[in-house]
Amino acid sequence: MLSAATRVAVNPSRMASRAFVSTWSNVPQGPPDAILGVTEAFKKDTDSKKMNLGVGAYRDDNGKPYVLSSVKKAEQILLDKGLDKEYAGITGLPDFTKSAGELAFGEDSALLKDKRLAITQSISGTGALRIGAAFLSSFYPHAKKVYVPNPTWGNHIPIMKHSGLDLEKYTYFDKETNGLNISGMLEDIKGAPKNSIFLLHACAHNPTGVDPTQQQWDEISQVVKERGHFVFFDMAYQGFASGDCTRDAYALRKFVDEGHNLVLSQSFAKNMGLYGERVGAFSVACADESEKARVESQLKILIRPMYSNPPIHGARLVSTVLNTPELKNEWLEEVKFMADRIINMRNKLRGHLENDFGSKQNWEHITNQIGMFCYSGLTPEQVDQLKDDWHVYLTRDGRISMAGISSHNVKYLAEAIHNVTKN
Repeated sequence: MLSAATRVAVNPSRMASRAFVSTWSNVPQGPPDAILGVTEAFKKDTDSKKMNLGVGAYRDDNGKPYVLSSVKKAEQILLDKGLDKEYAGITGLPDFTKSAGELAFGEDSALLKDKRLAITQSISGTGALRIGAAFLSSFYPHAKKVYVPNPTWGNHIPIMKHSGLDLEKYTYFDKETNGLNISGMLEDIKGAPKNSIFLLHACAHNPTGVDPTQQQWDEISQVVKERGHFVFFDMAYQGFASGDCTRDAYALRKFVDEGHNLVLSQSFAKNMGLYGERVGAFSVACADESEKARVESQLKILIRPMYSNPPIHGARLVSTVLNTPELKNEWLEEVKFMADRIINMRNKLRGHLENDFGSKQNWEHITNQIGMFCYSGLTPEQVDQLKDDWHVYLTRDGRISMAGISSHNVKYLAEAIHNVTKN
């Protein structure tokens, strides 16, 4: 019989292949991202009429990415200053967090006047949600269960789960009306165990585009308070929803005025077009200045092992825009312009469906919904037909990114939707 050394010498490559097992051989293939998959399929399509209605980023009326004029001017101001690239503090740039808090809660907010708002810069809204979920998982004194709307932004679910929070869904969207199921929502809020955490979209609900009215927000606030629930607001679209930053902050400010315990995730990706700069903020409403100091100390401890400190350029841009009166006024006009363009596309899409193509379907929800997204009511099969026959790409839940529609293709889209829904 051959010795082990002799066998290796006889066929070393065969023995090496048998001996080697990859450390990662048991890692399964993960599913593709639903939205990125839409974009990849769109890129491969060579048809001149193709449309990508999956991406959640603003486009101008020519379908091109839009850099705000106020942001360009802020960038030039920063360039002329010749600033260094040193680290920011763990909680970011103070000028940025101060202006972000004022924009969200209002310059006259008691939270700010009484120095009760603990706030940190974050890596956009996603990072703010992650910090918030980790903070609640560590320090919220009651059950670690968070209720999210059904449906909600897909990333909410893994963020909460990865942070150690249990997750439940509450009733939100009504498939029969393509609107809000307010009675079901209130019933679920009432039925949840006291002191539960509820995640609420402050405005421009993603993915449905369905927001409560101000009167409904008042009802929601009352029931949440009766049950002692804790509120986690996600506000990714302030100003971008209606074109009015104050109006879009109604729910958040209403809850603060009524004494709710709450935290806030805030993003500047959409309303300033700073998608790649990853600028956001996370805030905690505190009882007093002493509590604020303790909360901030723990936020620093949470953030330090995550990413140490946030990037500075985007925060400097936001701070420059919000703290330069002429630039802030220009930005407010620009964000209204973007919101108005999307509202105009909603009106045109519905008008073409009803008036030009005589659709017998009810399309009121297109104009009743708000913000970047429209939950169209299209079935997965109809979505597939749009892709195969009309080269129109969107996610199979029927969510349309209204920013992908322009005056050049809105009638074509209406024709395509009419044809896949007329039977």
